[in-house]
Amino acid sequence: MTSTSTSTPRTTDTPIRVLLVDDHDLVRAGLRGVFDREDDLAVVGVACNVEGAMAAYAELRPDVVVTDLQLPDGTGIDIVRAVRRGNDRAGLVVLTMHTGDRPLLAAMDAGASALVGKDAPSSDVVNAARRSVVSPRSFAAAGLLQALGRRAARESGRLSDRETEILRLLADGQGIGEIAAELYISRSTAKTHVARIYQKLGAANRAQAIVIAMRTGLLSSVDTLRV
Repeated sequence: MTSTSTSTPRTTDTPIRVLLVDDHDLVRAGLRGVFDREDDLAVVGVACNVEGAMAAYAELRPDVVVTDLQLPDGTGIDIVRAVRRGNDRAGLVVLTMHTGDRPLLAAMDAGASALVGKDAPSSDVVNAARRSVVSPRSFAAAGLLQALGRRAARESGRLSDRETEILRLLADGQGIGEIAAELYISRSTAKTHVARIYQKLGAANRAQAIVIAMRTGLLSSVDTLRV
């Protein structure tokens, strides 16, 4: 579906208009101070939740929305999706204190322009806002290539039938020796299969592998009743 832009086109001699969204007064004030020091940026509104952000966006039509990931009534991802549905030119920067692939990939898939950690220098937030106006649909984030590589590995790393069988035995509480005996394979072969299962699932141990397998549908609750 093609999005349509409803924002007012900017001219090069006008400041970039920014809407800040965060549920902490001190954070909003700090961000405002950072942006107010820049001649080419102007904070035109602030909000503390998703509802307020969407109302402010509809009224102000800023060039950039800089939003926290976690908000009282939803997430910054909700704001990104809602804005992006109607505007392909809006800059959408998500701030987060959470690390890992999940928030990064969620922001990218929703249509954000950038994701910046709250522990990053303030200049990174300012630069992300500026860049988002120039390239609103070109996502940028620290660790993006690595996260994409891990996602590709997960998607391509399907378990074989034998690995699925061993995963069920692991969920049933069986150890390496028991698995080897049941499947008539050597202990070293069983260990190799288990290591490959952990690698494909991105798990460090049996418990993590079972949880991941449950969440992704590789195992049902029936398979884990005796864990």
